[in-house]
Amino acid sequence: MAKYLVIVESPSKINTIKKFLGSSYEVAASNGHVRDLPKSQLGFNPENDYEPKYITIRGKGDVLAKLRKEVKKADKVFLATDPDREGEAIAWHLAAALKLPEKEIHRIQFNEITKTAVKAALAHPGKIDIDKVNAQQTRRMLDRMVGYRISPLLWAKVKRGLSAGRVQSAVLRMICDRENEIAEFVPKEYWTLEAQIDCEGEKKPVTFKLNTKKTLDSREELDKIIAEITGAEFTVADIKTSQREKKAPLPFTTSTMQQAATQKLNFPTAKTMRIAQQLYEGIELKGKGATGMITYLRTDSTRIADEAATNAAQFIRDNYGEKYVAQTHASAAKKQAIQDAHEAIRPTDLSLSPTVVKDSMSRDQFKLYQLIYSRFLASQMAAAQYTSRRVELNAAGYRFDATSTAIAFEGFLAAYMDEEDKATRNAVLNHINEASKLSLNEFVPEQHFTQPQPHFNEASLVKAMEELGIGRPSTYAPTISTLLARRYVSKENKNLYVTELGEIVNQIMVQSFGSIVDVTFTANLESLLDAVSEGQMEWKDVVRNFYPDLDEAVKQAEEELEKVEIKDEVSDVVCEKCGRLMVIKYGPHGKFLACPGYPECKNTKTYLEKIGVKCPKCGKDIVIRKTRKDRRYYGCIDYPNCDYMTWQRPKPEDESTNN
Repeated sequence: MAKYLVIVESPSKINTIKKFLGSSYEVAASNGHVRDLPKSQLGFNPENDYEPKYITIRGKGDVLAKLRKEVKKADKVFLATDPDREGEAIAWHLAAALKLPEKEIHRIQFNEITKTAVKAALAHPGKIDIDKVNAQQTRRMLDRMVGYRISPLLWAKVKRGLSAGRVQSAVLRMICDRENEIAEFVPKEYWTLEAQIDCEGEKKPVTFKLNTKKTLDSREELDKIIAEITGAEFTVADIKTSQREKKAPLPFTTSTMQQAATQKLNFPTAKTMRIAQQLYEGIELKGKGATGMITYLRTDSTRIADEAATNAAQFIRDNYGEKYVAQTHASAAKKQAIQDAHEAIRPTDLSLSPTVVKDSMSRDQFKLYQLIYSRFLASQMAAAQYTSRRVELNAAGYRFDATSTAIAFEGFLAAYMDEEDKATRNAVLNHINEASKLSLNEFVPEQHFTQPQPHFNEASLVKAMEELGIGRPSTYAPTISTLLARRYVSKENKNLYVTELGEIVNQIMVQSFGSIVDVTFTANLESLLDAVSEGQMEWKDVVRNFYPDLDEAVKQAEEELEKVEIKDEVSDVVCEKCGRLMVIKYGPHGKFLACPGYPECKNTKTYLEKIGVKCPKCGKDIVIRKTRKDRRYYGCIDYPNCDYMTWQRPKPEDESTNN
């Protein structure tokens, strides 16, 4: 009997796939990549036309030895690595490491680990797509160029352990630019006015908002309007009733799944991807064994397979009713070339509802699966219908309006709601008509200040990366994880804040490697990789055009950049152990005070940088402090005797008075 070998990436997939196949099939795993560029060197020689040098990854010798034994026993070998560029590259490296003749290479792909998908893939094997391999190879070499040439420069100029990255450094600049915008933002005052109106037929006062053509910039403007309205009669000026609909959301892509999981489940992006990988590879379900729960998790496509759409329509028809089935589906706006997996993230089997499988999953697995399941189901359902009623009042020539919205038909909301959908919707205005008696209960003036753009959180950063074309679905989470691990960025209350170390690294990158941290340049490189993947561009042309400019920039930076630690600034703090004036040094977590008598005197202290502003509570100096997560704030030097603190940099009293 013929013997077949199926090689996958992850050992977790083995049991899930094996149960679909007969005894003539053996399933083995490569445990990810088996070959890579050597760690000890750049891995290619520009003088040899950038030909890469690949070696077996340390620790993978035993894995390959076992795979070679299985290959010898097999009549046919199927390479079933993931359906994206990286998976294609792993298959290519496996074929080379296992010395498979080209005619014996059978590449199969499946977007979901189900019996139907796996059997169909085995029935129609193909060849390795060398264009996708070259695109991934180019990405790896570009990342290696940036990391291996610039990181040593950072070690020399700042400290060891730092790193630069093609995508990582561009994203760090995005965060730094946002921080600068927030720091430089000057808030502007404005006022709004609400009128609480007692309406005939309504049990409670109804809130109407003043509708003005211009912004009210001061309380004086507002008081003038209140004076003109006071004593005036409120009458109904206009009533409009309208119908509107809200289309069903698109099914998840990698980006939108990460955003939703951050917002709804408070999952970091790395955690979301880790759990999604588990759901894709297979969960041990009671009575079913290892079962793939979702389709492939790295995708920027919102397309749904025809069979999946048909099955979803029947499921909705059976469980919700015919009117809940979508007649048409929303589609995503066209953007850069869609690549990687060519279908959205969805459950593999709608009969496996979250309630059915809950007992077989961990708490976090259940939460993410429920989110993916409900989002996909909603994407195949009819639009939600709303009835809106807008009432406009007149008082002394001024207009006040209020709107109420009620759900007329819930449609997809029966399966999936965002926070705005969960907001209370009532029909408080239904009893008001042109003849209704109205009386003023009270005015509610409110002062506001314009706000800067918010700090990035993981969800908004992923969204910005996707919109700008920086990175790809597989790189969003690792990029954020690297920035946090390097302590270039800290996370507090979900928000991301650049650290002092991050600011220094960004300044060096902007000064010496402006193109690399330019978001447009980074996005254009992604477009070139897409072109390579589609066979429209020669991969070596990309690296030939990139490396010489990088090499020149590195050499220039080595000569021109000053070492950040080159001078120790002397402070006015006396070392209590030896009497010397302590100096300011820079360490992994920022500045600190150290005795210049080291190693005889090893005394160190926290450095408190004065900003030239006095504490409004006690009159002593305000200093820069940091939270445990490296977020900067401003507090009194006399803490804990004085507890004054603020997140915004305080201004000198004379400056704030002038403003």
